[in-house]
Amino acid sequence: YNSYFSQKYYNCLIFNLQLWNNYFHLAVAFITQDSLQLEHFSHAKYNKIQNKYGDMRCLIGFAIRDMWYKLGQNKICFIPGMVGPILEMTLIPEVELRKATIPIFFDMMLCEYQRTGEFKKFENEIILKLDHEVEGGRGDEQYMQLFESILTECASQYPSIFNLVESFVSLVKGLLEKLLDYRTVMSDESKDNRMSCTVNLL
Repeated sequence: YNSYFSQKYYNCLIFNLQLWNNYFHLAVAFITQDSLQLEHFSHAKYNKIQNKYGDMRCLIGFAIRDMWYKLGQNKICFIPGMVGPILEMTLIPEVELRKATIPIFFDMMLCEYQRTGEFKKFENEIILKLDHEVEGGRGDEQYMQLFESILTECASQYPSIFNLVESFVSLVKGLLEKLLDYRTVMSDESKDNRMSCTVNLL
C-alpha cells in the first residue's frame, strides 16, 4: 500500500502537476459559471447565443475530456481531487456534454482499481460531493439514468471490475433518488412527507 503511494507521488513529480491541476479547475470553473447556463435564459436569448457562439460549455467540456485521457499513468495523481470538479461538470443539464464526460468516472474507477484492487477513494469522494451538488440544486432524473447506463456499458468491457461497478452504480442511483426526493419535498407543506424523505435519506 505504501509503495503504491510512493510510486503515485513519484510519477506526479516528473510532470507539472500544479499546471495540469490549474488547467482542469479553471476549465471547470469556466463552463459552470452562471453566464453560460443557457437553460436559464429566455428562448429568444438562448437561440441568439446558440446561433452566434454555440454552447461553449460543450466545447470546453470536450477539451477537458480529451486532456484527461492524455494524462496516462498520471491520472492517479488527480484521484480523488478531481472527482468533485468533474462531477460538477457532468451535472450541467446538457445531454451531449453529459454523454461525453460521464465516462471519465469509469476511467477514474478503473485507474484506482488497477493500482489498489478497489476504488474506495473515488467512491467516497463522489458520494460526499453528490450530496453537496444536489443540495445546491443540481442533478435530475435524466442524469441518474445516463449515469447508470453509461457506467454499466463501460464496465461491461471489463469483467473483473463489472460487479464492483454495478454495486457502486446501484448505490449512487439509490442515493441520488433519495436526494432528489428530499430536495423536492423541502418545499412541501406536509411535515410527514418531509420527515419520511429525511428518514429515507438517513
